[in-house]
Amino acid sequence: MECNPQRRYAILCFSPQTAAMVVLSNPTLHQIPLVKPPKLAASSGGSISVVDLSKPRAAASAAIIEACEDSGFFKVVNHGIPLELLCRLEAEAAAFFARPPADKESALGPADPFGYGHQTIGRNGDVGWVEYLLFAVSSTTTVPISSLGEYLVAVKRLAGEILELVAEGLRMKQRDRLSKMVTEEESDGIFRLNHYPPCPLLLEGFDGGGLTGFGEHTDPQIMSVLRSDGAAGLQVAGKDGSWVAVPPDRRAFFVNVGDAMQVLTNGRFKSIKHRVVVTDTERSRLSMIYFFGPAEETRITAMAEVMVDGEERRYNEFTWREYKKAAYKTRLGDDRLRQFEK
Repeated sequence: MECNPQRRYAILCFSPQTAAMVVLSNPTLHQIPLVKPPKLAASSGGSISVVDLSKPRAAASAAIIEACEDSGFFKVVNHGIPLELLCRLEAEAAAFFARPPADKESALGPADPFGYGHQTIGRNGDVGWVEYLLFAVSSTTTVPISSLGEYLVAVKRLAGEILELVAEGLRMKQRDRLSKMVTEEESDGIFRLNHYPPCPLLLEGFDGGGLTGFGEHTDPQIMSVLRSDGAAGLQVAGKDGSWVAVPPDRRAFFVNVGDAMQVLTNGRFKSIKHRVVVTDTERSRLSMIYFFGPAEETRITAMAEVMVDGEERRYNEFTWREYKKAAYKTRLGDDRLRQFEK
């Protein structure tokens, strides 16, 4: 089965004067408070690691460990989640974002930080060519997308499986040591639906570049599981400091190592810096990200199982609540872990 071809949307641009999405008949660059990001650079580490969950557990586990140590990012295939469910959620999300702005905001209220947001990302001055829904998975908020509940259950199960494979690869005695952190009822899961509208401004003055859709950042949580439609835009930081374009694959999931996992592994796993760049003048992009955080009072520190003899912990211990509070005070591109380094 293949998803239906993505519908084309009306050209929408953001107006800083109205702080809302409006249709512009002749948009110009000064009407959006965004800057042109640098062009994509060539990278010596441009390949994306692929983890095939249909392979024997030892092979899949080894592939995950290698990817987490190398870049902190990998693609998961043969994950067992039906493509029909993925396509259904994609179609429902697209229909939601095609609604009038007032209808979208009334669905969950304005983002603060949860709810419907557009252009403004967080509270610290970050902006992007994006509109989104953001909510806590544990909340009782009713989201107007019927297939979302089934999707969240499936992705949570997938995250638990991946983290159990991580524990096996790290030779932990307790196989569910990591998975329990993010799958128990009190775990702090967050879900984001992002919609990046097409932008006609790219037709003039961009010389092959693009607009910042979502600025460069790392994810604070233990792990993030991402799926997007067939549109390009996601980029991850390469080892040489350049950016690597991630080829879209609507059948697969992509996994980011987060800041908390970097601390838990004492820096052995890398929290991957990534961003989204909008380069299309006609087609929009949809993505859905499940951020897996532990319970708020969980203490985050390097696990004994990953420490070698004589190795010292690189980060001071903190609770997940403390780290979230600190992260909310930063901008997207800030090094959020620096203040916790020893």
